[in-house]
Parts: sequence; structure tokens; C-alpha cells
Amino acid sequence: MENYTSDSSDSDNTIKTLDFSYLSLDSNVVDEHLNAVKNPDNVETILLHQNRLIYTPASVTRFTNLNVLDVSNCGLVELPDLLGDCPLTSLIAKNNSLCNESLPKSFDSFPTLRELNLSGNRLNDFPEQVLELTGLRYLYLGGNTITRITQDIWKLQRLQILSMGGNRLTEVPSTLGQLITLQALILCDNMLESLPRSIANLKNLKSLLLHKNRLKTLPTEIITLSCLTELSLRDNPLVVRFVSDMTLDPPSLLELAARVIKINDIQYDETDLPRNLNEYLNSGHCCVNPKCKGVFFNNRIEHIKFVDFCGKYRVPLLQYLCSSKCIDLRSNEDKIDRNGIMMQKVLLG
Repeated sequence: MENYTSDSSDSDNTIKTLDFSYLSLDSNVVDEHLNAVKNPDNVETILLHQNRLIYTPASVTRFTNLNVLDVSNCGLVELPDLLGDCPLTSLIAKNNSLCNESLPKSFDSFPTLRELNLSGNRLNDFPEQVLELTGLRYLYLGGNTITRITQDIWKLQRLQILSMGGNRLTEVPSTLGQLITLQALILCDNMLESLPRSIANLKNLKSLLLHKNRLKTLPTEIITLSCLTELSLRDNPLVVRFVSDMTLDPPSLLELAARVIKINDIQYDETDLPRNLNEYLNSGHCCVNPKCKGVFFNNRIEHIKFVDFCGKYRVPLLQYLCSSKCIDLRSNEDKIDRNGIMMQKVLLG
């Protein structure tokens, strides 16, 4: 990344990034530097974090191709409407003194914005005008004092990351389950006691951080989230209940018969059985216990096995077994972890 100083030269023609970060400059000095840039149309990124900016310099609007603006840790008390004159895709204004009244009354003039970071400010309500950013991919509102997530959160249909940890949330609206492109949901360090069942609709969710809440239960449907690789639950009172609530449905006669065929290695081909039975037999999964030759199809035991993870956390691995008797995996935990065979990691702390 190129650094730009107040010295002007012919190199201005190629500068795409202006970096004035960590210089403790005030608004007037930054304004002078920005006005001194000879070719503002070339600039795509301006980094102003860790300065002493009471306000955002109006000279920012000179940069007609500005995509990224970082004004974090500057003591800002306002984000002006004039920022909408720049084609911003990323606006990072974390760790300032912004309240709800400090934000633009409308985000209509920010049609290209894809990332908005307002973490670590003084917001006490979810900023409703953010819902106008229908192309938003990443929204960071952690470290504020927000008490509720708007019911209209579903309007952000392209959202991939929603970070609202470190607020004062007591509930999550069921409409959040309509954000089907969501990949990471950060709700840690709040006051949540439960989650809506609609969370199970987030089929692309990879990371769900819920530590430091008051959760007493989780919707059992959460197990159906096949993409989920990180579920953080530490500092919640729910873990024992979560494990005990995982019930087993007995296998069907079809599954029992299919198991006999696979376990005994009975040969079959497309001419022996109807097509649907062939497909069913070919869909079998081997038990993760290497001491067992068991096979399961639709039915399985969902077992939580506690192991040590890097010496820092207690991590239960969600293991899919063919039988409730098949739980002695202590000598093979490392092998299972390396192969990544049908498991979920639940961070308990």
C-alpha cells in the first residue's frame, strides 16, 4: 500500500491510496492535504484512521472515484450526507462518537455501498436508514448499545455478514431467517435467552457466534445447518440441555434392511433392485468410529464428544454414528479431526 504525504510530486498521477493514518492530524490539516492532491480522480482509497477529526473534511468529495474511506478512531461526531457524492463501496467509521442522530438521514445517495462498519460507537437503535442499502454485503454494528434488531432486516437480501456482538439485544426477530445469503452471524455478548426457529433457514451460514449470552435453549433445527463450521456457545447456561435434547428416532425397516446388505457386503446391481432402492443403498454413510463397520442412511445417532482444542477451549465434536453403542472414539479423535468426517465444532470456552 502506498503512503501519501503532504509533499506533491509527479507520482500523484499513479497514487490510488492516500494513507494519512496514525498521524493525529486535525480536520483542517487533513483538508489541506486532500486539497493539495493534483489528480483526485486517480484515488480509490483514503485511510484517515487514528487522527483527530471532529468532522469529515469536505474535500473528500473531490475524489470522484473514491471506493474506500476509513475514518475509524478519529473522534467523529457526525457522518455527513456529502459522503454520498463519492461512489463508496466501503465506509469504515468504527470506534468514534457517532449516535443515531449523527448518521445521514438517508442512505439513498450511497447505492454502491457494500460494506458499512459502525462498530464501537454510541448507537442505541438499529439505524433504519441502513435498510435502503439493498446491495449491502457486510454490516458491522457491534460494540454499541442497540437493544433490538429491526423486523425489516429481511430487506438486506444480499447480506453475507451481520455483526452485532457487544450490544444489548434481548431477542432476534424471526425475519432474520430470511437472509438466505448470510454466512456469518455474530450475536455474542448480548442478553439473548433464545433464538427463533427460522435461524435454520440460513442454509449458507458458516459461523454463528453466540457466546456470552443468556441462552437457555437452542432450536434443535440448528443441526440441519450443513454449512455451519463454527458455533460458539461459551458462557451460556444451555450446553447440558442442548446435548440432552438431541433425541433419536428409531431406524425404519428400510434402513435396517439396507444396513444388513451393506454390512454383510451382499452384492447387488441395477438389474436386481428398483432404481430408487439402488440409489438408497448407494447413499450410505460409514460410522465415524473406525472400530465399527456400521453404516447408516437417513437415521443416525448425533453424539457430542468433548475433546481438548489447542489447550484453550473445550470443544465437543458433533459426530454422526450408526448406533448409540458406538461412542468410544477416544483413541481416534485426532484421525477424525484430520479427516473432517461429518462434524461440527462447538466452542464452549
